[in-house]
Amino acid sequence: MTPNPLAPARLAAVGDPQALPAHVWPASARRDDDGAIEVGGVALAALAARHGTPLYVLDEAEVRGRAARAVAAFRGAAEPLGARVHVYYAAKAFLSSHVARWMRDAGLRIDVATGGELALALAAGVPAARLGLHGNDKSDDELSTAVEAGVGSIVLDSAEEVERVADAARRASTVQAVRLRVNSGVHASTHEYLATAREDQKFGVALTQVPGVVQAIRARPELRLLGLHSHIGSQILGVGGFAEAARRLLTVHRALLQGGEVPELNLGGGFGIAYTAEQEAVPVEQLATGIVGTVAATCAELGIPVPDLAIEPGRWIVGPAGVTVYTAGTVKDVELQTDDGPAVRRYVSVDGGMSDNARTALYGAEYEVRLANRVSAADPVLVRVVGRHCESGDVVVQADLLPADAGRGDLLAVPATGAYHHSLASNYNLITRPPVVAVADGAERVLITRETLADLFARDAGLEETA
Repeated sequence: MTPNPLAPARLAAVGDPQALPAHVWPASARRDDDGAIEVGGVALAALAARHGTPLYVLDEAEVRGRAARAVAAFRGAAEPLGARVHVYYAAKAFLSSHVARWMRDAGLRIDVATGGELALALAAGVPAARLGLHGNDKSDDELSTAVEAGVGSIVLDSAEEVERVADAARRASTVQAVRLRVNSGVHASTHEYLATAREDQKFGVALTQVPGVVQAIRARPELRLLGLHSHIGSQILGVGGFAEAARRLLTVHRALLQGGEVPELNLGGGFGIAYTAEQEAVPVEQLATGIVGTVAATCAELGIPVPDLAIEPGRWIVGPAGVTVYTAGTVKDVELQTDDGPAVRRYVSVDGGMSDNARTALYGAEYEVRLANRVSAADPVLVRVVGRHCESGDVVVQADLLPADAGRGDLLAVPATGAYHHSLASNYNLITRPPVVAVADGAERVLITRETLADLFARDAGLEETA
């Protein structure tokens, strides 16, 4: 292939542009004898024929396996220290009734951030005691519902929530366990919108405010303090930020022990995954060893016992299990002038876009793409995969290589789409949201059905008036 000056440097290291890197794709992903991609023993082309495109495909064994692996890693690191670890699945990554049950069965608790997520988890049969409620602006109804249901914990995100949760617990004649979310000041090395421990943002309270808020919590007999909570961001590809946040919180934790019990420390989630071949995610075992080791060492320095720990992975569990399948449409070559001379960028349109993957537009996220229904002997060319929406920023894959003969009617597959794709999906331009189909051992089952125009029109009151 002739080098294209528009190609990002990372593509120079790509070997076979039709390969499926094992650290990006589900472990079960492979090309069959005809070159078509299958996941979980099921051909993506067969799934597309039955369910249409765009289509979210989720490898069930991958999700279950990663959930069990996270539990084993953190419990294995903490138990020799006499500490327990509570692993919560961050439901905002992707939640359905099936996924909620998979997490329950793997021994995880579930972290929910809205009344809707809470209601679905309960409806799926997850015990309320195994749920934690987050949110920076919880409504009175959400708080009352959570308390009355008996959720295991509520994360207080502001000083004003102390009285609101306590009042809800008093009305329910119960004692509610709470955590206090703290801005550690540790800035995760990620996109600005994904960094959630900055002082100037909506989540949590500053470290300097903690003593006063904890005093208010302890003044209400309806509340029981579990401990401090920290979340430094998302898509974090390292241990250092978690370690530094733990050190800062434990210093405050030690001071709080002088006024009463502080049994837990919650260090949140945000563990990153590989979206493209050159990225390397930190193995969860390494994360567990590094985080727990820092907690133990810091506690020894401070002369305090190691608290029970809680973590909240979401993306790390479900993200690598997902693949989105599209049908290619219009192909357009755009000639551009660069400092190195003329160049061509090929735009390949697909039948989805920012309505099923908002992350590229929101965060400048990068992805890979593969021809899914066949392999090709054609030379690879630089492409930008774009959606069908009326926005110039409607990009699915910023830059990758596809065979030059890839075009209308071909199936394209984008990996690492199990987290935040269905959750962020929209109906922009009145596009219906795709279904989610799970695959395992050569079988498939629908987790979420495809939305229809009838579903959308049912909400339009004007159509009822003219019917």
